Amino acid sequence: MSKRRVVVVGGGLAGLSAAMKLAELGIDVDLVSLTPVKRSHSCCAQGGINSVNNLTRQLGDTEWKHFDDTVYGGDFLQHQPPVKELAAWAPRIIDLMDRLGVTFNRTPEGFRDQRRFGGTLYARTAFAGATTGQQLLYALDEQVRRWEVAGKVRKYESWDYLGPVLDDGGACCGCVAQDMASMEIRAFPADALVIASGGCGLIFGRSTMSMASNGSAASRTFQAGVWYANGEFIQVHPTAIPGADKLRLMSESARGEGGRIWVPRTPQDLRPPSQIPESDRYYFLEERYPKYGNLLPRDIATREIFDVCTKEGLSVEKERMCVYLDVSHLPEELLNRKLAGILEIYQKFQGADPRREAMKIFPAVHYSMGGLWCDYERSAEGGLRIGSPRNHQTNVPGIFAIGECDYQYHGANRLGANSLVACIFSGLIVAPGIAALFESLPHSPAGQRGSSLYDRAVEDHRARYDALLARGPDGESPYLLHQQLGKVMTRAATVIRHNADLDRAYAEVCDLQERASRCGLSDRGRWTNQNVVFARALLDMFPLAKTILKGARARDECRGAHWKPEFAMPSLEATDPAQRRREAEAWCDRFEENNRKWLKTTVAALDRDAEPQLSYQDVDTSLVPPRPRLYGLAGGEMIEEVWKERQQRRANHD
Repeated sequence: MSKRRVVVVGGGLAGLSAAMKLAELGIDVDLVSLTPVKRSHSCCAQGGINSVNNLTRQLGDTEWKHFDDTVYGGDFLQHQPPVKELAAWAPRIIDLMDRLGVTFNRTPEGFRDQRRFGGTLYARTAFAGATTGQQLLYALDEQVRRWEVAGKVRKYESWDYLGPVLDDGGACCGCVAQDMASMEIRAFPADALVIASGGCGLIFGRSTMSMASNGSAASRTFQAGVWYANGEFIQVHPTAIPGADKLRLMSESARGEGGRIWVPRTPQDLRPPSQIPESDRYYFLEERYPKYGNLLPRDIATREIFDVCTKEGLSVEKERMCVYLDVSHLPEELLNRKLAGILEIYQKFQGADPRREAMKIFPAVHYSMGGLWCDYERSAEGGLRIGSPRNHQTNVPGIFAIGECDYQYHGANRLGANSLVACIFSGLIVAPGIAALFESLPHSPAGQRGSSLYDRAVEDHRARYDALLARGPDGESPYLLHQQLGKVMTRAATVIRHNADLDRAYAEVCDLQERASRCGLSDRGRWTNQNVVFARALLDMFPLAKTILKGARARDECRGAHWKPEFAMPSLEATDPAQRRREAEAWCDRFEENNRKWLKTTVAALDRDAEPQLSYQDVDTSLVPPRPRLYGLAGGEMIEEVWKERQQRRANHD
């Protein structure tokens, strides 16, 4: 007899944790992955995974503070109940991964070692050297393989997800995918579809993401009717190695262990960095932000590095923008024990030993805070009702989104080391919700439905594939068109954004989309044809690219990673105390008005012409009232004083 079945698209931390938990609940799973599971982009995560722990509790840390740091770092743009639940589950998740065999670093006493990450004053980040993501991924893969042997999980590696199958009522009943070796296209009947396909960094050409992080699965689900939320919020990581092919991450863990960012005070100083004395070094993050130093939230650190190189002309090199990330002052034993993974990457690709010489780094596109819209059900305690079918279900019944390709946990800016815990958490909590959904489904399992629905879906996708394959080699190269798309997106929608640039970029992307629709193919073979797979992925980048640009153009404010200088909140300039207080009052008035207008989720839906149309939804900020994000702002003490007085008056009035 056919049983209820789930298709999970994506073999990273989110997909594997969902598959593991679903199998534990007795539900059969088809796991579809674009790459071999152990090559999923989760393996590239370096720095660590966040949670409160016994050591930080002794210093006054709590789950509530982790929650508060997360929503404050995200500029309050995320719904608070899911984040509260995430912070509460985080210690249990790390204990679970420890029991599953993850080789977390240990102190001499045998406790899990912890490091600080940006946006927090507590060392709440557990880590496994500088390869934490890989160790977590391998541990979950081992668990899923146990269920694979037991017959509860079927794994389809190197399969390209092409889109969901919807029934006549608009509910999901499976998906269609293509084997990238044989090029077979087939349907996967299922009673629920979980999208766990990661980010969309390839839209920007070069990023720290995997070359498989093209956003195609999210885009194809978006094109099938699922909303896309907060697409304009793209994280640019402060520290990466500039490269001609891609940008390689130099983890925040380097700064968490004491690494320092600096530039010579003399522009383009020709001396080797080790020969530049301390007096000639400008540790600009430490001087401007003494409370957080080199461990600022990523959006602020990125803008400071960008400004030092562009506005202040202090780039280390004249022809290539970069600053120094220096760990050479740290003990070599510590570097080899805690950071060997990333130091080896730098040495391999740059030919210099960072144990001896400071590394040259620059910001790079790293993460998408936005993603497929998904729901949640709030509990009476203000967290999530675990087991609710609403948790992580999109607006299309039966389709769920988890991991980086959902928008739920990070708001306008993700704190470092929160991504891994969010991926695993979302995978674990989506499973009991799906199990509850299955108990209420009125129809028979998808596997018992007639084949006509699935046959039509397969034929539709086969016809598109054949039409693409029939193109000759005379059209433009999809690879060159992709390079142009990346340049347009990187120029207009990364660190600094201007409306005129966004308007120009949108027109250019529309033109590139039209040209890409006629691109040529050099390979028309019907076996392992990577040319056609790439061309199809390129076409699916445009709906997301246009959504990112349109959302950024509409949002006339500065919030987290979205930064428009014309709308930045000013520093206080007055020196007279009374005038300075009046400036602070006016600042708070403007801040409140801006929140009334823009403290909202951007929700995009595609119209009949495949153009993104935007609407806005209120954000649940009922647990922690929004407050000004004042890292290093001149006059911040006065603004904070005025703001607290206002909040106190309101509390007394209520």
